[in-house]
Amino acid sequence: MKRLSRILKIIQVFARYRLDTLFLGLSLPWYVRILFWLLPWRFVVPASKPEAVRVRLALEALGPVFVKFGQMLSTRRDLLPDDLAEELKKLQDRVPPFSGPEAQRLIEKALEQPVSELFSEFEVEPMASASVAQVHKATMFNGDEVVVKVIRPGIGKTIRKDMDLLFTLARLVHAVWEEGRRLRPVEVVAEYEQTIFDELDLRKEAANGSQLRRNFEQSDILYIPEIYWDYTRSNVLVMERIHGIPVAEVEQLAEQNTDMKVLAERGVEIFFTQVFRDSFFHADMHPGNIFVSRSNPASPQYIAVDFGIIGSLTPEDQSYLARNFLAFFKRDYRLVAQLHVDSGWVPADTNVDAFETAIRSVCEPIFEKPLKEISFGQVLLGLFQTARRFNMEVQPQLVLLQKTLLNIEGLGRQLYPELDLWKTAKPFLENWMKERMGPKGVYRTVKQQAPDWLEKLPHMPQLLFDALNQVRNLDNTRMRDTRAYQQARDELESKGRRRNYLAIVLIAAAVVAGSPELQSWICELPPSSWILALLGGALLFKR
Repeated sequence: MKRLSRILKIIQVFARYRLDTLFLGLSLPWYVRILFWLLPWRFVVPASKPEAVRVRLALEALGPVFVKFGQMLSTRRDLLPDDLAEELKKLQDRVPPFSGPEAQRLIEKALEQPVSELFSEFEVEPMASASVAQVHKATMFNGDEVVVKVIRPGIGKTIRKDMDLLFTLARLVHAVWEEGRRLRPVEVVAEYEQTIFDELDLRKEAANGSQLRRNFEQSDILYIPEIYWDYTRSNVLVMERIHGIPVAEVEQLAEQNTDMKVLAERGVEIFFTQVFRDSFFHADMHPGNIFVSRSNPASPQYIAVDFGIIGSLTPEDQSYLARNFLAFFKRDYRLVAQLHVDSGWVPADTNVDAFETAIRSVCEPIFEKPLKEISFGQVLLGLFQTARRFNMEVQPQLVLLQKTLLNIEGLGRQLYPELDLWKTAKPFLENWMKERMGPKGVYRTVKQQAPDWLEKLPHMPQLLFDALNQVRNLDNTRMRDTRAYQQARDELESKGRRRNYLAIVLIAAAVVAGSPELQSWICELPPSSWILALLGGALLFKR
């Protein structure tokens, strides 16, 4: 019954915001187009707002799962038109908090103690609320100020039901819309499913936060709050409470004389450090999750929270990505195309010449702008959109990277419009490549692999002995094959001699048949001569 009620809710929202107009211009089967034309609300409900706005409003009306799905889609500009992607960026979790006493009950059940024994102070009223969890202020008995994050009760079942509906819609789009197959809707929903279910386990978020904190320990550019592991469970997370200015509050930052240029450049430095030094980056760095410390406005420090979504790259992806950026800014489109093939991002049989031409047509106009106005995120987006036309598979780690880069870049230019991203990034990338490919990189690789080599060293004599045995066996096999070949050759030659003898006998018979003198001479031979001739011929034939 609840599932039917949810389906009816979706139909109601679909009609209210006239989402049918999205499908009328598509290349759908004729019977589907007729079905859309005959929908009764088309003649009653006007489609007065732009399509992108109506999509955003519909997702907000459908609730948190669809809102977060829309937020994820807003980063997939390789799939969506620009106007729709921009509108979906405006989606916000407008979810009222659930009962404070209910949150307290969940915390006490998870930690198996009353709140009064866990904290010296605990605020029952939440300080913030989102679609998956809400946050309460608290104070530890040692005086530490913390926040307690608790997962909404029953949200897992709600997400599961809505995910089933999303998969149904994705399969429907894939079945009835030819272009929908290129967009791979089922894969997109599956990617979202993994992300949202990861957010339901706060231990994963805590582990991500701990790793980031270690990576930036003693750093003056990024601060990560401390995780209180003894008070953390799958549905409860206790973390140090931070006091900073939300990064979007530009007026407050200006009031305390924050150095905006340094702040913007440090945001770029944080991104490239996480991606290339650590291969572990905060992939949800929107303004709501980023704060600025009040302690030193002249040398501002970022503070990050909410570590539910983390991205990572393989060493190969790191190398190809860095080389792609450097090649792009050198306008070496041939190398950009070849790197996409070498990395496996596009199929190995891709026509590199055609791919190079396509990349040049997309990227060359970008260089008509001043370098400081060139968007790294848009560059990456243009490359991926072009690569999709050459059957580039969806790369979830690169999608997260693109999303994060767009967030960082937009944030940096909001803080300091004159930000030259390339000026900040180029030295970092070039130094990283030198360290990776130069003597230091070789030394580091040897140092990392030395324990494995030392572990295998005692086994080297046996491995060498086995290898020599294999070589010797190979020689024996080759000799055996040679003898077999010679034997087969001898047999063929023997058969050839037999054929030659038969041919001689036949020729001789023909000669005898045509020569009366030879015939009379043979007839005069004694019987013993005939017997000896036949035995000799048989022996020769046998050979």
